[in-house]
Amino acid sequence: MKMILKYLRPFRGRMCLGLAIKIIGTVMDLILPYILAHIIDNVVPTKALKPVLFWGALMVLCALVGVTGNIVANRMAARVARNTSEQLRHDLFSRIMHLSCRQIDLLTIPSLESRLTSDTYNVHHMIGMIQRMGVRAPILLIGGIAVSATLEPMLTLVLVAVLPFITIIVLGISRRGIPLYTKLQQNVDRLVRVVRENAQGVRVIKALSKTDYERRHFDAVNRDVVAAEKKAGITMAASNPLMNFFLNTGLTCVIVVGAFRVNGGASNPGSIIAFMSFFTMISNAMLAVTRIFVMLSKGTASANRIAEVLEIDPDLAVESTDTYPRKRDGDEGYITFEKVSFSYNKTKNNLTDISFRVPRGGTLGIIGATGSGKSTIVQLLMRFYDVDSGSVRIGGQDVRTFPLGELHRKFGVAMQNDFLYAETMEENIAFGRELSRREIEFAAELAQAAPFIAEFDEGYLHMLTAKGTNISGGQKQRTLIARALAAKPEILILDDSSSALDYKTDANLRRAIAENLGGQTTTVVVAQRISSVMNADVILVIDEGRIIGMGSHDELMAGCDIYREISDSQMGGAILE
Repeated sequence: MKMILKYLRPFRGRMCLGLAIKIIGTVMDLILPYILAHIIDNVVPTKALKPVLFWGALMVLCALVGVTGNIVANRMAARVARNTSEQLRHDLFSRIMHLSCRQIDLLTIPSLESRLTSDTYNVHHMIGMIQRMGVRAPILLIGGIAVSATLEPMLTLVLVAVLPFITIIVLGISRRGIPLYTKLQQNVDRLVRVVRENAQGVRVIKALSKTDYERRHFDAVNRDVVAAEKKAGITMAASNPLMNFFLNTGLTCVIVVGAFRVNGGASNPGSIIAFMSFFTMISNAMLAVTRIFVMLSKGTASANRIAEVLEIDPDLAVESTDTYPRKRDGDEGYITFEKVSFSYNKTKNNLTDISFRVPRGGTLGIIGATGSGKSTIVQLLMRFYDVDSGSVRIGGQDVRTFPLGELHRKFGVAMQNDFLYAETMEENIAFGRELSRREIEFAAELAQAAPFIAEFDEGYLHMLTAKGTNISGGQKQRTLIARALAAKPEILILDDSSSALDYKTDANLRRAIAENLGGQTTTVVVAQRISSVMNADVILVIDEGRIIGMGSHDELMAGCDIYREISDSQMGGAILE
């Protein structure tokens, strides 16, 4: 809750004003039964019309002030809740964008989506309800008891005797509610994950006729959510019936005792009627308190989940050059890996003792089986993760000593499963960077995307759907490569980004990059095709996280059996055999 209070601090002036207005409106509601009792017991017996009209007009005025004050205060409360949750979502999204890959792996993307949506929604409702009812309910409760004590002290004692039972119910149930709602949100995370996976793979699911299978999978997860929601709902729902039971018991006692007191001449009918009005107010206030505790339980659970992200310790801090001094790697070492080992789960190495050098403006090709560690090398180069041992250097400087923004600006990246969003072709290539149309067109020409873009009626203003579902796989990859090339990066990374291209287009792409960016841009190509890497200055053959072959195409053909087998199978040698 400290996190929520921090976000409410800028609105404390508006909240104080809203609370003051709310207090005035609530006090007006408390005055009404008191005036009614005065009219019945003191004014009506005089049989004078003017006093009745005066006190009646005063009741109307108090009612108008009360309803106006409550409406204004509620609108102010809604504005504070809206602005607070807006800032909270902004900061949460910003923090998510700055999480390291390790932290995202730990928290999971579906959970982050859930925290950004349903959890902020719960906090929004909690803030609004606390302002609307968190002031009104206690005032009606305490004020009602205080005013009723001046009217009927004996009946007030009957009412007060019920309150400890209600307090125990509210506190006991709310204490159980927070962990139950936390578990519910965790189940919602799983539900979001399943929906997300099915939405992304809907075409494959339909193609393989697995719709019923995925529906059963979803139903199983959905039942878990329902079970968690049911358990939380049943627990929290017990509060209202139990409170009603004690309140109705108290009300029955009040009516019985009040009847005896009126019959014995110890009380007046007006006082009893006013007391009944106060009792109704107090009952509604107690029910409101219950609702507040239910929403507080849900909101607190969500706030804790949000705070877990906002308060997570920064990862991948910029290290000192004293800790990792700059080294002279020579002309052959613009990109240098030196005895690098790394593990995602810190148990079994995904990379072991990786060492190589790539000259400035040169090309590194990485080839190997699926899961061999090719993409992991790229992620360590961009410092998405830190190495467990060894070092990764660019221009002799360890990547851990670069500010992340400065480091990432060196790269242009196109990955096989990268994303396109629902915007124009031009904006998908520019990607928020202030690039001229000429720069965008030049990048599209290099990426072999210009010909198919020209076929669209709108050209570069052609609107793509989310994830680029209205263009082919090859067109999508060429658009992603154009995005990577558009800012003329120092290091271009093509991570299996030409797998959907035919051999001719792939060859034209490599030729265009070599002719236009050769000597300026250092290129890293991760591929399954020998043809995509065969012209690289340095080719790595990776198997189970280890380098089993390194050199030029000719050197590997002569000295690496696995590379030669791959080459023969892809380029015709195996067929001839």
